[in-house]
Amino acid sequence: MNAILLIAHAPLANALRQCALHVFPDCGPSVLAIDVQPNLSPEETLGAARITLDQLTAQPQIQGVLVLADIFGATPSNVAQKLVDGVSSRLITGVNLPMLLRAVSYRHESLDTLVSRAVVGGTQGVMQVAVTAPQNQPRRNHDQEEHDHQQ
Repeated sequence: MNAILLIAHAPLANALRQCALHVFPDCGPSVLAIDVQPNLSPEETLGAARITLDQLTAQPQIQGVLVLADIFGATPSNVAQKLVDGVSSRLITGVNLPMLLRAVSYRHESLDTLVSRAVVGGTQGVMQVAVTAPQNQPRRNHDQEEHDHQQ
């Protein structure tokens, strides 16, 4: 099984973890989160991230770690890049809830497959939805309404 490490601006990482636990109550030991605090240096955050990664990899059932960060180029992503080795750990940035839920669902598959499924889940979870509520429909013009009343 693979583990998932969330690294994001506070409070996003722990909020995403709580959502995952809501849907998959049994995923707690294999999904951990680091909220990057604005008052900590990147080096301090990296130290905490290394400790958390070590906690995950110390579990005998964990084969690899998928690290999910929020914004490419920001501190969480930069810290995560220093953690992953590309072999037993991988990094995806732009984490969203559909991506995380897909990753949790498929954490028993190989790390390569897990990365692919997470990316697909994240991108498929972003879509424009047509709104059909009456307040968003075009209004009929006044002449039509008067004609309707005359019938």
